[in-house]
Parts: sequence; C-alpha cells; structure tokens
Amino acid sequence: MRRKILVTVAAAALLVACGRADAPETEITANADATAAVNATEGTAPVEAETAGPPFDASAAPAGTYKADPHHAYIIFSYDHMGYSRPQIRWRTWSGDLAWNPDAPEQTSVNVVIDSTTPDSGVDVYDEHLRSADFFNSAEYPQITFKSTSVTPEGPASAKVTGDLTMKGVTKPVTLDVTINRAADDSFANAYKLGFSATGVAKRSDFGVDKYAPMVSDDVALTIEAEFLMPKEAAPEQ
Repeated sequence: MRRKILVTVAAAALLVACGRADAPETEITANADATAAVNATEGTAPVEAETAGPPFDASAAPAGTYKADPHHAYIIFSYDHMGYSRPQIRWRTWSGDLAWNPDAPEQTSVNVVIDSTTPDSGVDVYDEHLRSADFFNSAEYPQITFKSTSVTPEGPASAKVTGDLTMKGVTKPVTLDVTINRAADDSFANAYKLGFSATGVAKRSDFGVDKYAPMVSDDVALTIEAEFLMPKEAAPEQ
C-alpha cells in the first residue's frame, strides 16, 4: 500500500513538472489525497507560511536622533495612468531625520528632504519630463520637504503621522499611516535601528503638479519603506 501511494505521488509530481493542465479532476483529487496520506504516514507536517519576526519592542531602540539609512530607504509614488496601469516611481535621493521618543511616541517627529531632480521611473526620457516645468520643475524647486506636525499612536507599533508637505513652493498637510516594523540593537551596523512602513495619498493638483489631470489620476499613492539608524557612539546617555 505504501509503495502504491508513493508511486501515485511521484506520478502527480511528474505531471506538474511537465506542465500538464488537462488531468481529470478526480485524478487531481486523488493525487492530493495521496500526498496527504504520505505526510501522515511519514509524520511530516504541511509546510506553513513563514511567520513574522519578533514582536515590536520599543525599548530596543533608545531615544535620540536617527537618520535614514541611504542603503535601505525607499519613497515611491504611483498613480492611475488612464486606466491602463499604475506606474511605480521612486525618488532616488532623499534624507530624513527622526527624533525618536519611545516613552512618549506622540512627541516623536520626522523631517524629510527629497532631491526633486532624482525621480527614477526606469525610463530616462520620462525622468527628464518629470523634472521639467510640466511636473516638478526641479530647476526652480530642487527640494520637496515633509515636516511632521503631529504623531497620533494607534497601537504599540502604529500611528498616524500628519505633516506639512512642501512642493513647488506650496505647503499642504498630508497624513501617513505608519507601522513600525522593528526596533533593534543592530550589532552588524553597530547602531540602534528602526524600520518603518508608511502609506498615504496626496492630491498633486494641490501643489501645481496637475499636468494631464484628471485623465491621469490626481490622487497619488505614497509608499515608504525605510530604515533609520543611530550609531551607538552618537546615542545620548540614558
């Protein structure tokens, strides 16, 4: 019986490897049942999805000023292009300072400066168009800035961060939904480190970046994935 089950499983694996999509449903079900039987016979548990990392521990990163790690820092914006696609464009160069207060998260603040001459769509001619007066007018406005004005904790590792976004000389409030992924004493970097994910939406017409709207969507989705670090030698005494 065991030999028959193993042969059936091997045959099922061969069919998948050969890309056979026309196997009868009864055969597929039998193969699945055979696989489950082998797992039960061998005492092998089904493979489970990789679990998340350790729970967030704010105390693992002491209070102080953290700076965005340029090797692990991504600010991406996307929009609807006439219903055909949602291009993903990142800013290649930006910096950020985070005044972290784990004991009073609402007192935490962040300042970000983006080099508006560095959009990266993967298409050189489009990057040049984005730098032009049709969009960001980088020659006249080389920086885009974000300065937080409030942090509202919504849980031990999440918050709404509202701040002033300034682009092309116009300042408007924008709110980000922020998740703190991890705080750690990173011995590899010899620094304390914080990892964040954030999302938000900005209306480009508010900043005079409204070329082709509404044919190309006015709402722009923001996605941020970033690690901030503070070298241990720079950490204040606790």
